[in-house]
Amino acid sequence: MTLTNEDLLAISQLLDTKLKPLEDRTKNIEILLENDILPRLQNSEACYTSTYRRYVNGSTQIEAMQADIDIMKKVISEHSKKLQKIS
Repeated sequence: MTLTNEDLLAISQLLDTKLKPLEDRTKNIEILLENDILPRLQNSEACYTSTYRRYVNGSTQIEAMQADIDIMKKVISEHSKKLQKIS
């Protein structure tokens, strides 16, 4: 079976007609992603990134405070022993 140019043109037009709604929906999805979803994702990423940085800095501070507390406990214990000897 051989298709004529008219047959091929009719098939092409039919495909164009069938694909037009899909193209429109795809375009709408692209616009939604670009204008709505992507900015929200970027905002979420910025929030999580800044929170992560605060936690990293806070973790370092907590470790330093723990080291200071350990030293203070030792010094207080030694001073308590010295005070008990005096009294």
